[in-house]
Amino acid sequence: MAKYSKKAQNKVEKVMREFKEGSLKSGKAGHGGKVKSRKQAIAIGLSEARKSGAKVPKSPNK
Repeated sequence: MAKYSKKAQNKVEKVMREFKEGSLKSGKAGHGGKVKSRKQAIAIGLSEARKSGAKVPKSPNK
């Protein structure tokens, strides 16, 4: 059984592309500045996937 749904994989892929281009920003409305960490970029992608209703396991921090 897959850990992440195809929708979640696509969302993370899109966010990683933004990260590599240097256009990914953190925080509400991008006021947190540029994302510099690969891990943070993946976390943002998974978070967005969760909000859109994709199958993603719960965060281990919660």
